[in-house]
Amino acid sequence: MQIVPTWRALDGGSQPRNRFSISSHVLPGLVLGLDCFVVLSIALVSFLLIVGANFEDGSYYAAAIGFVWLATIMLMNLAGLYELEPIMRPLAFADKIVIAFATTFLFLLAAAFSLKVSTTFSRIWVASFAIGSCTGTLLLRLAASRVVGHLADARVFTRHVVIAGGGQQARKLLAHIETSQPRFISVLGIFADDTGDQIDGFGRCRRLGNLDALTAYVRTNRVDDVIIALPWSADEQIMAMMRKLRELPVNAYLGSDLVGFRLPFRQSPAHFGDMPLVEVMGRPLAGWGMVRKVALDYGLAIVLTVLLLPVMALVALAIKLDSKGPVLFRQQRYGFDNKVFWICKFRTMKHMEVASKETLQATRNDPRVTRGGRFLRRTSLDELPQLFNVLAGAMSLVGPRPHAVDHNEEYSRTIRGYFARHRVKPGITGWAQVNGLRGETKTVEQMEARVKYDVEYAENWSLLFDLKILAMTVVVWLNGRNAY
Repeated sequence: MQIVPTWRALDGGSQPRNRFSISSHVLPGLVLGLDCFVVLSIALVSFLLIVGANFEDGSYYAAAIGFVWLATIMLMNLAGLYELEPIMRPLAFADKIVIAFATTFLFLLAAAFSLKVSTTFSRIWVASFAIGSCTGTLLLRLAASRVVGHLADARVFTRHVVIAGGGQQARKLLAHIETSQPRFISVLGIFADDTGDQIDGFGRCRRLGNLDALTAYVRTNRVDDVIIALPWSADEQIMAMMRKLRELPVNAYLGSDLVGFRLPFRQSPAHFGDMPLVEVMGRPLAGWGMVRKVALDYGLAIVLTVLLLPVMALVALAIKLDSKGPVLFRQQRYGFDNKVFWICKFRTMKHMEVASKETLQATRNDPRVTRGGRFLRRTSLDELPQLFNVLAGAMSLVGPRPHAVDHNEEYSRTIRGYFARHRVKPGITGWAQVNGLRGETKTVEQMEARVKYDVEYAENWSLLFDLKILAMTVVVWLNGRNAY
C-alpha cells in the first residue's frame, strides 16, 4: 500500500528496483562542494572578464579569493546552513546566506583598507564577485533542492525503514511520522508481537510479522534503518534485538520512550563522559556563544556610544528646554535571571513629583507625552541611554525587551512560561519588536505572541541571528511603525 505525498508506507513487495539511500550525513558534503564550485568559478570568471590579462597583482586577487572562499564556507557552517532543512528549504534561509556573504566581503574590505592595498583591487570585480557568488549560491542551492526533492518524491532517493515494537511507543511514533511527514523515508511496515491490542491502531502501516521475524526480513529485503519502538523498561528485550541487528548491514535506532514525544532530547555534553544521559533543555548562550555575544555587545556598544554622544547631548539639551524635570527617566525592570535593574531612557513624558504605583503604557496621542517627547519616541532616540545599560552589563543590544516590574508580575500569572524570556539578557531591540510586536500591548494575546518570539530567540540564538535582528531594526526604525 502506497501513501502519498511525503512519507510512505509500502507493501513488502512494492520496493523500487532502482533507488539510492540518501543520507543526511552525505548530502551536506555534496552541497558544500556545490558552494565551493560556485564561489571559486564566479571568482575566476569575473577575474578573467574584468581584470583580464593584468597579472601583476595576481597574488593579491588569489589571496582575496581564498579568503572569501574559506570565510564564507566557515560562516555558513556556523549558521547551520549545511544541515538538512536549510539545504531543502534554501529560500527560507536566504537571509542567512546573504548575511554570510555580506559579512565576508565587509571583512575583506576592512582587511584591504587596513593593509593599504584597497586600490589594488578593481571595485567592479569586488562588486561582481560579491553579487555573483551570493546569487549563484542561492540559485544553485535552489536548483539542488528541487532536484533532490523531485528524486525523493519519485522514490529514487529514499531510505527504507521498518519499525520493531508495538503498543503506545509504536503508535506515538507512527502518529508523529504522519504529522511531520519526513520526506526521505519509506516505512515498509512494522514488526509486533501478536499480543492483543498491540497490533491495533497502526493505521496504514502494514504488520510484516512478529519481532522474531525481523532479522530474516532484513536479510532478504533492502532495509536501511530499523527503529526499535519498545518501552525503555524492556531493556533485556531491546538488548537481545540489538545483538541480532549488529550482525546485519542496517542502522538501528532506539525510538523515544513516551516522555520523549513531549520533550526534545539531545545528546548530553562531553563533560559527562560516558554517562547514558540525554539533554532535554540547555542553557542559552553557553560556551563560546556567550563570548561571541559579549564581544558583539561591548564592541558595537562602545562604537555607537562614541558616535552618538553628540546626538545624546543635543537631545538632553532639547529635553531641558522643552519641559521641567530630569533629562533621564529611570525605572526598575526585570532582567537576566529575574534580577531587577534600573533602565535608563530619555524622559519623554511630563514630570510628576509623585509617580503612579501602576505603570501605564504609552498610548497613541497620550497626553502625558511632551511635544519633544513625541519626536523622541517616534524616532526611538529616547532609547539611546540604554547603551550605558549595555556597557554596565545589565542589558544586551539584542534580546527580549524588559518590562516594568508590575507588568512582569501581572503577565507571569496569566501567561504560562512567561519567565523563560529572562533566560537571556534583555535587549534594546528584539525578535518580537522587528516582527511588529513593538509598543503598546493592549491584550494578553499580544503579550503571549511577544513572549513566544522572545522564547524563540533565547532557544535559537546565534551571532548571525543577532546581526539579522540588528539589520531588521534599522528597517523598522526607518518605517517608524508602532512608535508613539
